[in-house]
Amino acid sequence: MSKFKKRELLNNLSASLENYLETIALLKREKKYARIGEIAKALKVKSSSVNTAIKFLAESNLVIHEKYGYVDLTYQGETLALEVQKKHDILYDFLNKLLFVNNKVADQEACDIEHFIGLETRHKIEKLHLFLKKYFLKNEEDILSLKNYLEEGNK
Repeated sequence: MSKFKKRELLNNLSASLENYLETIALLKREKKYARIGEIAKALKVKSSSVNTAIKFLAESNLVIHEKYGYVDLTYQGETLALEVQKKHDILYDFLNKLLFVNNKVADQEACDIEHFIGLETRHKIEKLHLFLKKYFLKNEEDILSLKNYLEEGNK
């Protein structure tokens, strides 16, 4: 899938639909399959909501679903799910390991933010994080100094 096509698809999917793709991919990794009931349970929504979303994703050629059967990602769906997960992971690391936001809050905020930034922003956050680690946060003392500085105003 070209970068342009991937960016266009990601920008046109709602946060909710991105969550469906990400959840299906996660269930497939953990259980080797995804079904409507498991998706509903994971997202804490009704099965009817999942059915509506899956129908739309199938019409968009992002998932394959036979009635009462398993839900599978198409190549495009898998690619987009991986991109959403990658954005989440990069944002989580940035918030948790660079800004020292606690694990639970960093995870929730990464989930919230991942749907509202594009690929360019994700890429630049990743590069900034790597740059800071390479040139300014070379050892534990540097990291501790940054943490102390960031937490000064919170006391």
